Amino acid sequence: MRRSLFLSFLVRMMIALVIVVPVCVWLAPRGWIIAAVFLLGWAALSALLMTRSVGRDVSVLRNSTAAIVESPVGAVGNQYADFDEIGRAISLASDELHRRLAEAAEGRHKLEAMIDSMQDAVVAVDQAGRIQWTNQCMQKLIPGSFASGVVRVGHALVQTIRDPDVLQCVRTALEDRSVCERRSTSVVPGRIFEIAASPMPGGGAVAVLHDITRVEQVERIQRDFVANVSHELRTPLTSITGYVETLLDHEASLSTQAREFLTTILKNANRMNRLTEDLLVMARVESSEQELHPVLVQADILIRDAVQAMSGLVQDAEAVLEIGEATTVSVLADTDAIVQVLSNLIENGIKYGQTRSGSKGRVIVSAREVSEPVDSVEFRVRDFGQGIASEHLSRIFERFYRVDKARSRESGGTGLGLAIAHRIVQAHGGTIRAESTLNHGSTFIFTLPK
Repeated sequence: MRRSLFLSFLVRMMIALVIVVPVCVWLAPRGWIIAAVFLLGWAALSALLMTRSVGRDVSVLRNSTAAIVESPVGAVGNQYADFDEIGRAISLASDELHRRLAEAAEGRHKLEAMIDSMQDAVVAVDQAGRIQWTNQCMQKLIPGSFASGVVRVGHALVQTIRDPDVLQCVRTALEDRSVCERRSTSVVPGRIFEIAASPMPGGGAVAVLHDITRVEQVERIQRDFVANVSHELRTPLTSITGYVETLLDHEASLSTQAREFLTTILKNANRMNRLTEDLLVMARVESSEQELHPVLVQADILIRDAVQAMSGLVQDAEAVLEIGEATTVSVLADTDAIVQVLSNLIENGIKYGQTRSGSKGRVIVSAREVSEPVDSVEFRVRDFGQGIASEHLSRIFERFYRVDKARSRESGGTGLGLAIAHRIVQAHGGTIRAESTLNHGSTFIFTLPK
């Protein structure tokens, strides 16, 4: 009850007690009964008037408070001093609320403008997979699914995009609360998209579709160019090699200087032959033209086949090639492809496994079972050479990347062996990495699923 109304009520009751009651008692013998009835009626009337007044002001406050969300309210409750303070508090709260709402709306508009300006298609869904919002790029991507370019908010994503890769990616983000990445070729005919779906903190998920069609076309053109050039170079290089070998083997009248020149030509022709062969292999691996035929094969058999295939190089280099721990667990792999990976790593270890003291290279090949992060078999190729500096470890699987350029050319390396191994292991669903310490050798490690 407001203080002013309460004081008014007390004043009325005091007036009644001081004036009306003595008059009633003086006029009638039992005037106190009439005075009591009068006081009760007077109190009821005063209470009714006070209640109606308070109810009217409270109604004004209630309506003003309810209208805060729609628009700012002005000063309310200015009839009584007590309600004036409440009215001013409500007015201040209303102004602050609308200021923050305006800031939030402005921020949302900026975010929408930024998302609409993106070249990637973006769509957000709630926990049930219903569309919450999307950008203009998504609307243009599938115009038939959006009436007049207006997003059908609340409709299931499966009713708009029927691509299984997109739906699976979003489902993974919703159920597993993890980022999912996939590649799709069926969202729009003739276009290729990279899909990335991420969970949102408040529930739901957001998916981004990045068009990589042009990038894929450029990369395919580059691969085709490299493959075609390498293929065309094979014939003249083979002719050069054959003629030079014939001269060196059957021409006895060659001078010492001419023989040195021909030997240099043969050496470089052989190196170019190896380079063209590696380029062709790399082009096939990257373009997925080299079909893999995975079968169940024991890990120790893969190691023994690779060691046997490298026996000639080991003898020529006078190196030591050992088989360490070799598990008999079977892996699902293309035998020829994995033997090529092991051969590339063994050849790399023999070439760069020599120590500074000049001792011949020593390489150990092994395989063991591991359970982290998944059940798989871990293959290791270790050498005891000079090692690789830490700044090179993250780049040694790039094409044509060389740690020691002069030494690589001298040894006849093409710079593609590790890159080829990396692509083949990835195609098998495995991982590959290198560990090294300067002057203590290097270890190349790759895994294959069991």
